[in-house]
Amino acid sequence: MLKAHVLALAIVATGISGCAMNPTTTASSVAAKPIRIATWNMEHLAEANGVGCRPRTDADYARMRSDAAALNADVIAFQEVETKAAAQRVFDPALYDVAISGRPMSERGGACNGKSGLSIRQQDVGFAIRKGVNWTRNPDVQALGLGNPNLRWGVDITVRGTKPLRLLAVHLKSGCNIGRNAAGTDCPVLFSQEPVLMAWIDDRVRSGEAFAILGDWNRRLASSGDLFFAALDRAQPKTADLTLTNDGRPATCNPRYREFIDYVVAGADAARLIVPGSFTEYTYGVPVEQHPSDHCPVSVGFRL
Repeated sequence: MLKAHVLALAIVATGISGCAMNPTTTASSVAAKPIRIATWNMEHLAEANGVGCRPRTDADYARMRSDAAALNADVIAFQEVETKAAAQRVFDPALYDVAISGRPMSERGGACNGKSGLSIRQQDVGFAIRKGVNWTRNPDVQALGLGNPNLRWGVDITVRGTKPLRLLAVHLKSGCNIGRNAAGTDCPVLFSQEPVLMAWIDDRVRSGEAFAILGDWNRRLASSGDLFFAALDRAQPKTADLTLTNDGRPATCNPRYREFIDYVVAGADAARLIVPGSFTEYTYGVPVEQHPSDHCPVSVGFRL
């Protein structure tokens, strides 16, 4: 059932970041602590200066490092990142662990949406995890690629506190943000990724794991009657019920777009761990034309 996560409690005015469990601490010996989990499409983040569909300078990477610090998240799912080394230009290896998709190099190439002289690079999904957070990696969800080397895999990790939380980072097929136009090629591909997500959710439900799926869904999931979300969200069993964590708020990153396509979507058990009022959209604090990416990060706090 389509819904946003509406919380009746007051906003908790406490810090969310920097509180992840130390890996040496036993879960039974401490109370649940808040941890901030974010997703950020980094718009063609390349490893080297001056290449790809969003060529950057040293100053641009420095600006993104500042944004990463200001985001103040403990776990960041990222999208559109060329390599692990590219991610580490923003997420300092002294401060973050980086896990990136093991997908082979894509066959995709060519021009960047008509931008002369620029060539598209690898776009992969992954996580940056603040040092001190207790986490383990699970096998990538290769099935999201549908056997197509140009489609992104999912990256799957477990974050452990007093309770474990399974997290799947995704970047779904673009070009079908609303409706279901069977005449085109994008919507059939996107809807073919849905059974893969459903199977992953079913596995989590059977194993009794709290879970969230986060990333660039390339879909306006909060639109009334959205067919993709309606098919994915099921009330039975109750633990398969999904919650959009944006509290019903509109997107403000770019005035042209009032609906999110980047989401943290929580299963029922994970939704009960959400810190009330903690959803945040980070909008860079500068005019749109100065944004370091065409997406703004969104994040929410969980008590683990």
